[in-house]
Amino acid sequence: MMSVRRFLSQKPWIISLAILLAIGLWLLSGTSGTEPAPQAEASQPSEKEQAPLAKVVVTNFKSQPTQRSISLYGRTAPDRQATLGAEVSGTVDKLLVRKGQRVTEGQPLIQLNKADRELQLKRAEALLMVREKEHNAARSLRERGLQGEVALSQAEASLIDAKATVRNLELALENTLIEAPFDGIVETLHIEKGDYLGVGDPVATVVDLDPLVISADVSERHIQQIHTGQKARISLLNGYSTKGELRYQASVASSQTNTFAIEIEIPNPDMKLAAGVSADVELKLDKQSAIKVTPSMLALDESGNLGIKILASDNRVNFIPIAIVKVEPDGVWLSGVGDQVDVITVGQGFVRAGDNVIPVHQAENE
Repeated sequence: MMSVRRFLSQKPWIISLAILLAIGLWLLSGTSGTEPAPQAEASQPSEKEQAPLAKVVVTNFKSQPTQRSISLYGRTAPDRQATLGAEVSGTVDKLLVRKGQRVTEGQPLIQLNKADRELQLKRAEALLMVREKEHNAARSLRERGLQGEVALSQAEASLIDAKATVRNLELALENTLIEAPFDGIVETLHIEKGDYLGVGDPVATVVDLDPLVISADVSERHIQQIHTGQKARISLLNGYSTKGELRYQASVASSQTNTFAIEIEIPNPDMKLAAGVSADVELKLDKQSAIKVTPSMLALDESGNLGIKILASDNRVNFIPIAIVKVEPDGVWLSGVGDQVDVITVGQGFVRAGDNVIPVHQAENE
């Protein structure tokens, strides 16, 4: 016994090792006697089963025939515009109109100095009388066989030349008075009294504002849906509204914008409406079945398609893509939904396609 004590006192680590082994055996005996606890997942319901169903407000919408339309931006322009030029040279003698004045077709605008054109015309007319007498004499002699064919031909040529000279001088004298080519407004006067004009120099610009023309561009998607004679609603920037008629559509698209130019004319009998004013154009297209909803009811799917969320017969949420027929200040008309549809109008932002929901039905006019 004494030898054991002496041995343990010399080597105390043996005692520590024995104590550790005893503690380990005790712990193992306690664990082996306890039954394993059931897994948390087996005793708890799934998250989907725990989450309550969302409650949404559903409104039944019935489709109705709706007039499709497209809105365009345009600008007013004159129906006709002409820049008049001098047909003869000369000095401006009189300005018979003022800039901005209304004129009628054939009304004198500018008088050029006639110079000696009247005297030249009288001389040419006198020479024409001589050539006519010479021609008559030559023809008489030819008929009696006293003169040859060549002499008669020379007399005819001289007569024709004299007639041409008289006519040229008459036109030159007439062209010293410059007249309006059509009813309109003198938009610009390019000259002043005393100016010298050469042939072709610009004199004045006259514009015709009745009817007034609105120029706009239509996309290639809509060009096949419009036609000449189609009615349009026009709203000018100054607040004036009227109706117009499509009178022209281009057959070839612009290479820069891929749009087609169109022209719509509106009446302007007093020419009070100005050209160059911005205008909103609404062209009516065909009719389609559509429902009217507020923009807040619209949604996007994962692919970015625009649509609405509806309630299916099994109280599940469905997403259906739509097409916008037209936009009004108080709502949007949508097609592609069938004769009637139950639209989720409140709570649609908190549910996804395929979710089960608790619907609360509401009348459309509530």
